[in-house]
Order: sequence, then structure tokens, then C-alpha cells
Amino acid sequence: MKKKAIERREEIDALIHGSAVCRVAMAVDNRPYVIPLSFGYDGKSVYLHTGMKGKKIDHFLKNPSVCFEVERKAEIHEDGEKACRWSFMYETVIGCGTIRELTDPSDRTCALNAIMRHYSGRTWPFDEKALARTRLWKIDFESLTGKRNGPS
Repeated sequence: MKKKAIERREEIDALIHGSAVCRVAMAVDNRPYVIPLSFGYDGKSVYLHTGMKGKKIDHFLKNPSVCFEVERKAEIHEDGEKACRWSFMYETVIGCGTIRELTDPSDRTCALNAIMRHYSGRTWPFDEKALARTRLWKIDFESLTGKRNGPS
């Protein structure tokens, strides 16, 4: 086991559930692009919502291979005497996988509720007009790794 690795899936899941922002990285034509998004997580997939068009959507459609990152407990530890003793404490999870748009109304409602449960802790009703104004995406991840620097 690597010193900073978080290997227990229960800890990785808790870290994802305890994070506020998901950063999604993508690349098209060898040009990287990363964006912060609100998200939901059900233990198997990450869910995102977007507007109807934009640069990230163009990227998702051209190259569905993505990487995402979440973190919590990020803070700088200072040392007043030596610069080399400064440190950055954090817990992070990085996942890689494939993103795809959800088009089935039932899947879309489930995805939007996964996002809302992440932030509100509850399930919400959605009408068709609200669902029609957003695109919903699912990242099926192929790998998940966790890392911690500092006390757990």
C-alpha cells in the first residue's frame, strides 16, 4: 500500500459524497480543458448537468473519454521559519471513464435527483419543462483512486 493512498472503497465513496465540486477534464485535438461542475454520485457513476450548448458539450461529444477530480479538507499548513516546511493537506479522488448523455426521461430524472440529493439530501419532483432545459450526463468510470496528505 502506498503511504498516501486511500484504498478502501468506503472511504473513497465518503470522500466523493463529502465534496462540493467535481472538476471534469477532457481533451479535443490534443488541447486539454477542465471545468468545475455540480454533480451527483450513486456509488457507481457520476452525474452532471449542463445547459443546452457550450464548449464542454462540444468536447464531450467529440471525445467522451474524461477524467474527474473531487477533493475535501484542502488547506495550507504554514511554517513561519522555513519555506520548505510549508505543506498542502488534502483528500482527493480521481476517476477516469466515459461520459454519455442521458436521453431516457426516467434516467434523466434519476440523474437530476442524484445531483439534488448530493446537495440537499432529498429527492425532488421535476416537470418536463424543467427537464427540457437541461442536458444530463453520466460518467461510467473505469478507474478510481484516492489520495490523502495529512491526518485522516
